[in-house]
Amino acid sequence: MAVAASALRKWEKVRGFALGLPGAAEEFPWGESVAKVNKKVFVFLGVDDGSHPLGVTVKLTDDTAHAHALTAPGAEPAGYGLGKSGWVSIPLELRGAPSAELLCDWVEESYRTIAPKRLIADLDAR
Repeated sequence: MAVAASALRKWEKVRGFALGLPGAAEEFPWGESVAKVNKKVFVFLGVDDGSHPLGVTVKLTDDTAHAHALTAPGAEPAGYGLGKSGWVSIPLELRGAPSAELLCDWVEESYRTIAPKRLIADLDAR
């Protein structure tokens, strides 16, 4: 149970960080939480109702970050062909899952890949 509680805290921190980025909005396509910028998803947050394991899926185009993310316990290229574009699914409930800080770094990288330049400039000005 302790692992699930810490995974939920991580998930909530990552979700809050993602939604705090310039122009970010939460939507619920397919019954899952996603954070979008400019109508494009930059992080899939899944569901927090216990029906599926907690996890996040981010787009990492930097080879080093992508390779690092894939070393997380249970991490894998995202399904539906998204893995070919750099999307990585990272479970949060497994022992040794990445820290919230590292996950937020990856969310920011994913955001920077997808957000328009003017919003990236807003983020850099913070």
